[in-house]
Amino acid sequence: MKKTALLLAVVLYFASFSYSQVPAGYYDPANGLYGTALQTALHNIIKDHTIVTYQSLWYYFESTDKKADNSVWDMYSDVPNGTPPYVYYFNTNQCGIYHTEGDCFNREHSWPKSWFGGEVEPMYTDIFHLYPVDGYVNGMRNNNAYGEVNNASWTSMNGGKLGPCVTPGYSGSVFEPIDEYKGDLARTYFYMSVRYYTEDSGWPGSEAVTGSQLKPWALTMMLQWNSQDPVSQKETERNNAVYLIQHNRNPFIDHPEFAQNIWGANAGIAVTGSGSRTIMIYPNPVLDHCYLILPVECTEKDCDLRVASVTGTQQKINFTFEGNRISADVSNLSSGIYFSTLTISGKPGIYVGKIVKE
Repeated sequence: MKKTALLLAVVLYFASFSYSQVPAGYYDPANGLYGTALQTALHNIIKDHTIVTYQSLWYYFESTDKKADNSVWDMYSDVPNGTPPYVYYFNTNQCGIYHTEGDCFNREHSWPKSWFGGEVEPMYTDIFHLYPVDGYVNGMRNNNAYGEVNNASWTSMNGGKLGPCVTPGYSGSVFEPIDEYKGDLARTYFYMSVRYYTEDSGWPGSEAVTGSQLKPWALTMMLQWNSQDPVSQKETERNNAVYLIQHNRNPFIDHPEFAQNIWGANAGIAVTGSGSRTIMIYPNPVLDHCYLILPVECTEKDCDLRVASVTGTQQKINFTFEGNRISADVSNLSSGIYFSTLTISGKPGIYVGKIVKE
């Protein structure tokens, strides 16, 4: 199809839809759920989205990432309530070749493609984690994780920083976006962790993720970013626009509280009819070590943790109580599914979880 014909088709496609909102009943299967049960329900709601081509992203960005003045909404150069150091326009400033910041914009995988194995669909063209950004800044960020930086080795024109991470748990090189877009990127990462939950076998991962799941240091930081930088109108409109293209949504833009309900303080509070409660286990699937996130601080004296196979055989594992979580060494387990049960002195019922050992 010629470029002009494709562009016309895209324009007509979007013109045929009114401004999108969350469809009635879209999240009903997730009602009342927490922890991995909620993560599974959301995954089932948003999986199997419509896949687009990498080339078509240039056109789709015109509906997902365009400002009111028709310029490109580049989070790596934008200065909210101020004057950006440079401005890009669609069909004019696309990369291309760049030599310095401000030359052109390209298509960035905010979740680097090397983390999921390269040009592999549907991750490679999933618009929810793809953004139009300055090519040079994108190149400087490279495949580094997002993090927080004190002593920057390089700073972009809008204040993004590259340097050693000061977020507890990791000290390698990271890229810190400006505060106004930290929540956007946190909710992007939560989307990836739910959309590709249980579909990440073989993902290489990185210093920040195991498969599609955030490592503890990155998860803690992203939960903070989600809270500190609330959902903006930009995100809401982008969510609606992507929905018209891919026919799925980012649940964490529609319901930011889902993040705490899956990974945060609320992860273990869902009570089932049997009197059991869901407990979050992370990462899951797991290779050698995982963490069980607890509703309260625990010690060996007041908490009893047991792990069994699907046949009910008790498994011997080494675990360490670390305040409100348990670190479990499951390296001795064979690949398969195991169930954990936790009882807490003074609290009714039991906490249950499923461990998927790779």
